[in-house]
Amino acid sequence: METTRRTLGRSGIEVSALGLGCWAIGGEWSGPAGEPYGWGAVDDEESVRAIRRAVDLGVDFFDTADNYGTGHSERVLGRALGARRDDVVIATKWGNLFDEEKRAALGVADDSPEYARRALTASLKRLGTDHVDLYQLHIGDADPERAAQLRDTCEEFVREGLIRAYGWSTDDPGRVALFAEGPHCAAVQHRCNVLQDAPRMLALCAELGLASVLRSPLAMGLLTGKFGDGRVPAAGDIRSAPPAWLPGFGTGGGADPEWLGRVDAVRSVLTSGGRSLAQGALAWLWARSPQAVPVPGFRTVAQVEENAGALEYGPLTAGELAEVERILGAVRERDGE
Repeated sequence: METTRRTLGRSGIEVSALGLGCWAIGGEWSGPAGEPYGWGAVDDEESVRAIRRAVDLGVDFFDTADNYGTGHSERVLGRALGARRDDVVIATKWGNLFDEEKRAALGVADDSPEYARRALTASLKRLGTDHVDLYQLHIGDADPERAAQLRDTCEEFVREGLIRAYGWSTDDPGRVALFAEGPHCAAVQHRCNVLQDAPRMLALCAELGLASVLRSPLAMGLLTGKFGDGRVPAAGDIRSAPPAWLPGFGTGGGADPEWLGRVDAVRSVLTSGGRSLAQGALAWLWARSPQAVPVPGFRTVAQVEENAGALEYGPLTAGELAEVERILGAVRERDGE
Protein backbone atom coordinates (compact mmCIF):
# COMPACT_ATOMS: atom_id res chain seq x y z
CA MET A 1 0.00 0.00 0.00
CA GLU A 2 1.21 3.52 -0.72
CA THR A 3 2.89 5.30 2.17
CA THR A 4 0.06 7.83 2.58
CA ARG A 5 -2.56 5.18 3.42
CA ARG A 6 -3.00 2.61 6.18
CA THR A 7 -5.43 -0.20 6.96
CA LEU A 8 -6.80 -0.26 10.50
CA GLY A 9 -5.58 -3.67 11.53
CA ARG A 10 -7.78 -6.57 10.50
CA SER A 11 -10.82 -4.40 9.81
CA GLY A 12 -10.15 -3.61 6.18
CA ILE A 13 -10.94 0.05 6.96
CA GLU A 14 -8.56 2.30 5.03
CA VAL A 15 -7.42 5.62 6.47
CA SER A 16 -4.85 8.28 5.74
CA ALA A 17 -1.48 7.52 7.35
CA LEU A 18 -2.01 10.71 9.34
CA GLY A 19 -5.03 11.20 11.53
CA LEU A 20 -5.98 14.16 13.68
CA GLY A 21 -6.58 14.06 17.42
CA CYS A 22 -9.55 16.10 18.60
CA TRP A 23 -8.78 16.54 22.30
CA ALA A 24 -7.73 20.19 21.98
CA ILE A 25 -10.80 21.31 20.03
CA GLY A 26 -12.96 20.26 22.97
CA GLY A 27 -11.98 23.56 24.56
CA GLU A 28 -11.60 24.25 28.24
CA TRP A 29 -12.78 21.71 30.79
CA SER A 30 -11.57 20.63 34.20
CA GLY A 31 -10.78 17.70 36.41
CA PRO A 32 -12.59 16.86 39.65
CA ALA A 33 -10.41 19.29 41.63
CA GLY A 34 -10.77 22.08 39.10
CA GLU A 35 -7.43 21.39 37.42
CA PRO A 36 -7.28 22.05 33.65
CA TYR A 37 -7.98 19.04 31.44
CA GLY A 38 -8.18 20.89 28.15
CA TRP A 39 -5.62 22.76 26.06
CA GLY A 40 -7.00 26.22 26.69
CA ALA A 41 -9.58 28.33 24.93
CA VAL A 42 -10.51 27.49 21.35
CA ASP A 43 -12.45 29.11 18.55
CA ASP A 44 -15.08 26.62 17.39
CA GLU A 45 -15.34 28.23 13.96
CA GLU A 46 -11.59 27.86 13.48
CA SER A 47 -11.89 24.24 14.58
CA VAL A 48 -14.58 23.65 11.97
CA ARG A 49 -12.45 25.30 9.27
CA ALA A 50 -9.45 23.20 10.31
CA ILE A 51 -11.38 19.92 10.12
CA ARG A 52 -12.75 20.77 6.69
CA ARG A 53 -9.30 21.82 5.49
CA ALA A 54 -7.89 18.50 6.69
CA VAL A 55 -10.42 16.57 4.62
CA ASP A 56 -9.56 18.70 1.59
CA LEU A 57 -5.89 17.81 2.12
CA GLY A 58 -6.59 14.07 2.20
CA VAL A 59 -6.71 13.49 5.96
CA ASP A 60 -9.72 11.27 6.59
CA PHE A 61 -9.20 9.83 10.08
CA PHE A 62 -10.36 11.76 13.15
CA ASP A 63 -9.87 10.54 16.71
CA THR A 64 -11.91 11.99 19.55
CA ALA A 65 -13.46 10.85 22.86
CA ASP A 66 -16.76 11.47 24.57
CA ASN A 67 -15.08 13.24 27.49
CA TYR A 68 -12.94 15.65 25.42
CA GLY A 69 -14.46 18.96 26.42
CA THR A 70 -17.18 16.86 28.07
CA GLY A 71 -18.84 16.14 24.74
CA HIS A 72 -17.90 19.37 22.98
CA SER A 73 -15.21 17.82 20.77
CA GLU A 74 -17.67 15.30 19.38
CA ARG A 75 -20.24 18.01 18.72
CA VAL A 76 -17.75 20.22 16.86
CA LEU A 77 -16.44 17.29 14.82
CA GLY A 78 -19.95 16.22 13.85
CA ARG A 79 -20.88 19.75 12.83
CA ALA A 80 -17.72 20.25 10.80
CA LEU A 81 -18.12 17.02 8.86
CA GLY A 82 -21.82 17.33 8.15
CA ALA A 83 -22.63 15.80 4.77
CA ARG A 84 -19.00 14.64 4.40
CA ARG A 85 -19.39 12.13 7.24
CA ASP A 86 -19.15 9.15 4.89
CA ASP A 87 -15.90 10.48 3.41
CA VAL A 88 -14.05 9.99 6.69
CA VAL A 89 -13.34 7.48 9.45
CA ILE A 90 -14.35 8.49 12.98
CA ALA A 91 -12.82 7.02 16.11
CA THR A 92 -14.10 7.88 19.56
CA LYS A 93 -13.70 6.52 23.09
CA TRP A 94 -15.75 5.81 26.18
CA GLY A 95 -15.41 4.92 29.85
CA ASN A 96 -14.59 8.11 31.78
CA LEU A 97 -17.52 9.85 33.42
CA PHE A 98 -18.12 13.58 33.11
CA ASP A 99 -20.67 16.33 33.69
CA GLU A 100 -21.37 17.99 30.35
CA GLU A 101 -23.22 20.93 31.90
CA LYS A 102 -20.40 21.74 34.36
CA ARG A 103 -17.71 20.91 31.75
CA ALA A 104 -15.94 18.75 34.33
CA ALA A 105 -14.58 15.23 34.54
CA LEU A 106 -15.82 13.30 37.55
CA GLY A 107 -12.58 11.42 38.11
CA VAL A 108 -14.22 8.01 37.92
CA ALA A 109 -14.82 5.44 35.20
CA ASP A 110 -17.62 3.02 34.39
CA ASP A 111 -16.55 -0.32 32.91
CA SER A 112 -20.02 -1.86 32.70
CA PRO A 113 -21.49 -3.11 29.41
CA GLU A 114 -24.65 -1.14 30.19
CA TYR A 115 -22.74 2.11 30.36
CA ALA A 116 -20.87 1.28 27.16
CA ARG A 117 -24.19 1.17 25.32
CA ARG A 118 -25.41 4.42 26.88
CA ALA A 119 -22.14 6.12 26.06
CA LEU A 120 -22.19 4.93 22.46
CA THR A 121 -25.77 6.12 22.01
CA ALA A 122 -24.79 9.56 23.35
CA SER A 123 -21.68 9.75 21.14
CA LEU A 124 -23.68 8.89 18.03
CA LYS A 125 -26.08 11.72 18.82
CA ARG A 126 -23.31 14.27 19.42
CA LEU A 127 -21.46 13.21 16.27
CA GLY A 128 -24.63 13.24 14.20
CA THR A 129 -24.05 9.78 12.76
CA ASP A 130 -25.55 6.31 12.90
CA HIS A 131 -22.26 4.49 13.45
CA VAL A 132 -18.73 4.91 14.77
CA ASP A 133 -15.95 3.38 12.70
CA LEU A 134 -13.56 2.66 15.59
CA TYR A 135 -14.83 2.53 19.18
CA GLN A 136 -12.13 2.55 21.85
CA LEU A 137 -12.14 1.72 25.54
CA HIS A 138 -10.71 4.78 27.28
CA ILE A 139 -9.91 3.13 30.64
CA GLY A 140 -6.24 2.28 30.22
CA ASP A 141 -5.99 0.18 33.39
CA ALA A 142 -9.40 -1.50 33.26
CA ASP A 143 -9.67 -4.86 35.00
CA PRO A 144 -8.95 -7.58 32.41
CA GLU A 145 -12.00 -9.64 33.34
CA ARG A 146 -14.28 -6.65 32.96
CA ALA A 147 -12.50 -5.69 29.75
CA ALA A 148 -13.21 -9.12 28.30
CA GLN A 149 -16.92 -8.43 28.86
CA LEU A 150 -16.57 -5.08 27.11
CA ARG A 151 -14.81 -6.76 24.21
CA ASP A 152 -17.82 -9.05 23.84
CA THR A 153 -20.12 -6.04 24.11
CA CYS A 154 -18.22 -4.38 21.27
CA GLU A 155 -18.75 -7.50 19.17
CA GLU A 156 -22.47 -7.04 19.79
CA PHE A 157 -22.21 -3.43 18.63
CA VAL A 158 -20.54 -4.62 15.42
CA ARG A 159 -23.32 -7.11 14.78
CA GLU A 160 -25.89 -4.37 15.32
CA GLY A 161 -24.12 -2.05 12.86
CA LEU A 162 -23.42 0.59 15.51
CA ILE A 163 -19.63 0.32 15.11
CA ARG A 164 -17.35 -1.19 12.46
CA ALA A 165 -14.38 -2.08 14.69
CA TYR A 166 -13.04 -1.46 18.17
CA GLY A 167 -9.83 -1.08 20.15
CA TRP A 168 -8.36 -0.08 23.50
CA SER A 169 -6.52 3.08 24.49
CA THR A 170 -3.85 1.66 26.80
CA ASP A 171 -0.09 1.36 27.14
CA ASP A 172 -0.23 -2.19 28.50
CA PRO A 173 0.60 -4.90 25.91
CA GLY A 174 -1.04 -7.60 28.04
CA ARG A 175 -4.36 -5.82 27.98
CA VAL A 176 -4.06 -5.29 24.24
CA ALA A 177 -3.54 -9.03 23.68
CA LEU A 178 -6.76 -9.70 25.62
CA PHE A 179 -8.82 -7.33 23.47
CA ALA A 180 -7.20 -8.66 20.29
CA GLU A 181 -8.88 -12.01 20.89
CA GLY A 182 -12.03 -10.41 19.51
CA PRO A 183 -12.33 -10.80 15.73
CA HIS A 184 -13.27 -7.15 15.17
CA CYS A 185 -10.55 -5.67 17.37
CA ALA A 186 -8.58 -3.53 14.92
CA ALA A 187 -6.34 -1.13 16.83
CA VAL A 188 -4.65 -0.04 20.01
CA GLN A 189 -4.17 3.60 20.83
CA HIS A 190 -0.93 4.13 22.70
CA ARG A 191 1.72 6.72 23.35
CA CYS A 192 4.71 6.84 21.05
CA ASN A 193 6.99 9.60 19.81
CA VAL A 194 10.65 10.30 19.15
CA LEU A 195 11.24 10.94 22.86
CA GLN A 196 9.06 8.07 24.13
CA ASP A 197 9.45 4.96 21.99
CA ALA A 198 7.16 1.96 22.52
CA PRO A 199 9.02 -1.05 21.11
CA ARG A 200 7.01 -3.74 22.92
CA MET A 201 3.69 -2.31 21.83
CA LEU A 202 4.77 -1.75 18.24
CA ALA A 203 6.06 -5.31 18.05
CA LEU A 204 2.82 -6.68 19.49
CA CYS A 205 0.72 -4.71 16.99
CA ALA A 206 2.81 -6.14 14.16
CA GLU A 207 2.40 -9.66 15.57
CA LEU A 208 -1.37 -9.40 16.11
CA GLY A 209 -2.19 -7.40 12.99
CA LEU A 210 -3.39 -4.31 14.84
CA ALA A 211 -3.07 -0.66 13.85
CA SER A 212 -1.05 1.56 16.19
CA VAL A 213 -3.07 4.73 16.63
CA LEU A 214 -0.41 6.93 18.18
CA ARG A 215 -1.33 9.57 20.73
CA SER A 216 1.19 12.21 21.83
CA PRO A 217 3.07 11.84 18.52
CA LEU A 218 4.55 15.32 19.01
CA ALA A 219 5.21 14.82 22.74
CA MET A 220 2.43 17.23 23.75
CA GLY A 221 3.98 19.96 21.63
CA LEU A 222 7.64 19.53 22.57
CA LEU A 223 8.40 18.19 19.08
CA THR A 224 6.91 21.24 17.39
CA GLY A 225 9.75 23.46 18.59
CA LYS A 226 7.47 26.14 20.02
CA PHE A 227 8.61 25.66 23.61
CA GLY A 228 12.33 26.03 22.89
CA ASP A 229 12.18 29.78 23.58
CA GLY A 230 10.97 29.37 27.15
CA ARG A 231 7.31 29.80 26.28
CA VAL A 232 4.91 28.61 28.99
CA PRO A 233 1.43 27.17 28.30
CA ALA A 234 -1.44 29.48 29.20
CA ALA A 235 -3.69 28.97 32.19
CA GLY A 236 -6.45 26.53 31.29
CA ASP A 237 -3.96 24.37 29.37
CA ILE A 238 -3.32 20.96 30.95
CA ARG A 239 0.41 21.46 30.37
CA SER A 240 0.37 24.46 32.74
CA ALA A 241 -0.37 22.10 35.65
CA PRO A 242 0.69 18.73 34.25
CA PRO A 243 -0.54 15.53 35.90
CA ALA A 244 1.93 12.76 36.71
CA TRP A 245 1.28 10.94 33.42
CA LEU A 246 2.31 13.99 31.37
CA PRO A 247 6.12 14.20 31.49
CA GLY A 248 8.20 16.84 29.77
CA PHE A 249 6.65 19.84 31.52
CA GLY A 250 7.34 21.20 34.99
CA THR A 251 4.81 22.20 37.63
CA GLY A 252 4.98 25.79 36.41
CA GLY A 253 4.18 24.66 32.90
CA GLY A 254 7.59 25.28 31.40
CA ALA A 255 9.19 22.58 29.26
CA ASP A 256 11.76 20.31 30.91
CA PRO A 257 15.23 21.49 29.79
CA GLU A 258 16.44 17.88 29.55
CA TRP A 259 13.65 17.01 27.14
CA LEU A 260 14.29 20.14 25.10
CA GLY A 261 17.95 19.14 24.92
CA ARG A 262 16.95 15.82 23.37
CA VAL A 263 14.79 17.60 20.82
CA ASP A 264 17.72 19.83 19.88
CA ALA A 265 20.02 16.79 19.58
CA VAL A 266 17.88 15.21 16.83
CA ARG A 267 16.57 18.39 15.24
CA SER A 268 18.96 18.34 12.26
CA VAL A 269 18.00 14.77 11.30
CA LEU A 270 14.27 15.35 11.69
CA THR A 271 14.33 18.56 9.65
CA SER A 272 16.38 17.09 6.81
CA GLY A 273 15.02 17.43 3.31
CA GLY A 274 13.01 20.54 4.09
CA ARG A 275 10.70 19.10 6.75
CA SER A 276 9.60 21.15 9.73
CA LEU A 277 10.44 19.68 13.13
CA ALA A 278 6.85 18.43 13.59
CA GLN A 279 6.83 16.89 10.12
CA GLY A 280 10.10 15.12 10.91
CA ALA A 281 8.68 13.75 14.15
CA LEU A 282 5.73 12.30 12.21
CA ALA A 283 8.09 10.91 9.57
CA TRP A 284 10.02 9.13 12.35
CA LEU A 285 6.83 7.36 13.44
CA TRP A 286 6.03 6.17 9.93
CA ALA A 287 9.57 4.86 9.58
CA ARG A 288 9.30 3.22 13.00
CA SER A 289 6.26 1.09 12.11
CA PRO A 290 4.14 0.41 9.02
CA GLN A 291 1.15 0.08 11.38
CA ALA A 292 1.60 3.62 12.73
CA VAL A 293 -1.21 6.14 12.38
CA PRO A 294 -0.20 9.22 14.43
CA VAL A 295 -3.03 11.52 15.55
CA PRO A 296 -1.49 14.91 16.45
CA GLY A 297 -3.76 17.47 18.01
CA PHE A 298 -4.71 20.76 16.40
CA ARG A 299 -6.51 24.02 17.04
CA THR A 300 -5.88 25.96 13.84
CA VAL A 301 -5.95 25.60 10.08
CA ALA A 302 -2.22 26.35 10.01
CA GLN A 303 -1.45 23.41 12.31
CA VAL A 304 -3.51 21.08 10.15
CA GLU A 305 -1.73 22.26 7.01
CA GLU A 306 1.70 21.73 8.55
CA ASN A 307 0.87 18.26 9.83
CA ALA A 308 -0.80 17.20 6.58
CA GLY A 309 2.28 18.44 4.73
CA ALA A 310 4.25 15.62 6.34
CA LEU A 311 2.43 13.17 4.06
CA GLU A 312 4.20 14.64 1.04
CA TYR A 313 7.61 13.82 2.53
CA GLY A 314 6.77 10.32 3.76
CA PRO A 315 8.79 8.37 6.35
CA LEU A 316 12.41 8.92 7.31
CA THR A 317 14.89 6.67 5.56
CA ALA A 318 16.28 3.65 7.39
CA GLY A 319 19.55 5.52 7.74
CA GLU A 320 17.88 8.58 9.26
CA LEU A 321 15.90 6.39 11.66
CA ALA A 322 19.11 4.69 12.79
CA GLU A 323 20.83 8.06 13.21
CA VAL A 324 18.09 9.34 15.50
CA GLU A 325 18.43 6.21 17.63
CA ARG A 326 22.21 6.56 17.74
CA ILE A 327 21.99 10.17 18.88
CA LEU A 328 19.34 9.55 21.52
CA GLY A 329 21.19 6.46 22.75
CA ALA A 330 24.28 8.59 23.32
CA VAL A 331 22.20 11.26 25.11
CA ARG A 332 20.54 8.67 27.37
CA GLU A 333 23.93 7.17 28.21
CA ARG A 334 25.27 10.62 29.02
CA ASP A 335 22.27 11.29 31.26
CA GLY A 336 22.81 7.99 33.07
CA GLU A 337 19.66 6.24 31.90
